[in-house]
Amino acid sequence: MAGLGWLTPRRRSATARSVLAGEAAAEAARKTSQRLAAEAEAGTAVGDGDEPGRREPDFPVVGDSLAAAFFDLDNTVMQGAAIFHFGRGLYKRKFFQRRELARFAWQQAWFRVAGVEDPDHMQDVRESALSIVKGHRVSELMSIGEEIYDEYMADRIWPGTRALAQAHLDAGQRVWLVTAAPVETATIIARRLGLTGALGTVAESVDGVYTGKLVGEPLHGPAKAEAVRALAAAEGLDLARCAAYSDSHNDIPMLSLVGHPYAINPDTKLRKYARERDWRLRDYRTGRKAAKVGIPAAAGVGALAGGTAAAVALHRRRR
Repeated sequence: MAGLGWLTPRRRSATARSVLAGEAAAEAARKTSQRLAAEAEAGTAVGDGDEPGRREPDFPVVGDSLAAAFFDLDNTVMQGAAIFHFGRGLYKRKFFQRRELARFAWQQAWFRVAGVEDPDHMQDVRESALSIVKGHRVSELMSIGEEIYDEYMADRIWPGTRALAQAHLDAGQRVWLVTAAPVETATIIARRLGLTGALGTVAESVDGVYTGKLVGEPLHGPAKAEAVRALAAAEGLDLARCAAYSDSHNDIPMLSLVGHPYAINPDTKLRKYARERDWRLRDYRTGRKAAKVGIPAAAGVGALAGGTAAAVALHRRRR
């Protein structure tokens, strides 16, 4: 990777590989966000979610340039895992054989039933994905990723979470996806949703061709926190004024960094952890209102109710 001189040394509890992954993700995110901003100014960026409706006046704070929002992707913004949907699209294009597809399908089925990320399962599928893309050009996978988003991902966006992200955007704040999915895939999703950019797992490439290796490790758990911390330092953000959203207890390090943590569609461990700390909760997976601490302030009641109803209808159609 290019030099990371804009980062300053600090005490870290994460492993060296987590730090490297986080810093690589932050550097990649800053570069892609500049491109997305240029596209938005040219009128090419598209936002395709719910309107946010009314917001509470105190948060998100309109015009607060030191605040931003960080959203986990899998099961927070989108139903299921992006890497699995991407794998389906690659199989359709004959990037690999039926045996590998069965593996992707099993992992996706497990993820949908369990509703949580298992590091060993996720690592297994990422290693498979790396071997599949090795030798392919980054530009080729980006182009294919656009098609895969339309085919498998666009209709899996949670309307309620989309409304929360839009509320931050409408307040003039930057909004980033933070995910273990490949940064290229995450960037496509961020652009389609009209977000600022994405922090994702960085796969090594030489002269625009994937080598089959990662820079550091997958952007998971502590690595996500390192990426958010590095990006905040580079962008001059005040983390105490920022918000973060996730469904998984694996993201507690990231959620704990910010002043406004939210548990969205939380797994059992995160729900318990959030309740103990008075974090705000919101669940879009069922018709019942999730037990919550406080009121999600990044979107109005009307928008959240509408988003929840749409998510429920979509969920039921797939059951």
